[in-house]
Amino acid sequence: MSRVSATAEGLATADMDAYYAAFAKGGFSMIITEGNYTDEIASRGYRHQPGLTTTAHAAAWQPVVKLVKTHGALIIAQLMHAGALSQYTEKTLAPSAIQPVGVKMVQYGGTGAFPFPKVMSPEDIRAAKDGFVNAARLAFQAGFDGVELHMANGYLLDQFLTPELNIRDDQYGGSTGNRFRLAAEIIQAIRAVVPARFLVGVRLSEGKVNDLRYRWKDGAAMAVEVLEEVRKTAPDFIHIAVQSGEWERDSFYGNGASYAALAKQITGSVIIANGGMHQLTRAARVLEESHADLVSIGKAALADPAWPLHILNGTSPLAFHPDMLWPEATIQHTNEVIKSVQAVV
Repeated sequence: MSRVSATAEGLATADMDAYYAAFAKGGFSMIITEGNYTDEIASRGYRHQPGLTTTAHAAAWQPVVKLVKTHGALIIAQLMHAGALSQYTEKTLAPSAIQPVGVKMVQYGGTGAFPFPKVMSPEDIRAAKDGFVNAARLAFQAGFDGVELHMANGYLLDQFLTPELNIRDDQYGGSTGNRFRLAAEIIQAIRAVVPARFLVGVRLSEGKVNDLRYRWKDGAAMAVEVLEEVRKTAPDFIHIAVQSGEWERDSFYGNGASYAALAKQITGSVIIANGGMHQLTRAARVLEESHADLVSIGKAALADPAWPLHILNGTSPLAFHPDMLWPEATIQHTNEVIKSVQAVV
C-alpha cells in the first residue's frame, strides 16, 4: 500500500515508524511494506516513495523494523521497480516500447498519460537486476526478515512476464521461460548474498494498477506455465494478488481452479491469497478449500490497523472509505480522515 510519505530522498520517516508499528501492535503476524524503489536510474514509482538503494535508506528503515519486531511480527521489505508505470520520471524503462493504457494516479502525484518507455538494453537489464540484489542486501542489513519481489500489478517484472507488454526477440522475450528469466536471475542472485534464513518471496497477479480487469488470454494454461517457472526458483512464499479486490470474480479459470490453488499445487511454496480477504466468509473459504495457507489484508488494514484484534474480540473494525486515499494517499491524510470518521461514529 504505497503511502508516498517518505522524504524526497526516499528515507523512511517517524510517521512511517508509527504507521507500521500499529499493524504489529494490532495483531497482524506478518507485515509486507509498501514498494521500495531499487535503483536511482528509473525504478521509482512515485514522489516520496521509500527506497532501498543506500546505507542511509537501510538506516532509516531500522526504527520501523525494531518497532514491528517489538510486537512480535515479521516484517518483509517489498522491492519494486515501476518500469513503464513510473509516475516519478518521464524517462521510463520497459521491456518494450509500448505505452501503458490508462492514466497516472492523482492520489500518488501523477497526472495525464504515461509516456512511451525506452526499450531496455542489456546494460539497462543488468543495472535493474543489480538494483534488486543491492536492495535485498540492504534490507537484510536493516533487519528485515525477508523481501518480496514485486512482480505483479503491472510493474517492471510483471511487464516482462506479460505477453502484450513484452515483444522482445532476445533471451528475455518470447517464451514464458524467457519472459520470466529476469525474475529468475534476480532471485538466484539475491540468494547468493543473503543468509538461507532470510525469506525471499514473490508477488504475482494478472490485474494491473492501470488495468484492473486484465486477464491472460490463455487463462489457466498461462498460469501453469508461469508457476512452473516460479517453482524452479523455489521462493519461500508466493503472494497471489487480486488487484480489484474481487477474489471470486478475478482469480478463477474455466477449469474451476483459482490462481492461488494452482500455485499451491504446482510450487509447494507457502501461498498468500489477496483480494478482499477482510470478508470473513471469503477468507474462510480460501483457507478451508486449500487455495492458500495465509491471507493478506490491504485497504481494510489501512483503515484499521487493529483489524485482527477486532475480529478476535468480536468488535467491528473501522471500515475503509476511498476518501482515505483521496485526494492524496499519504499517511497524514489517511489519519486525518480516520479521525474525522471516528469523531462521527
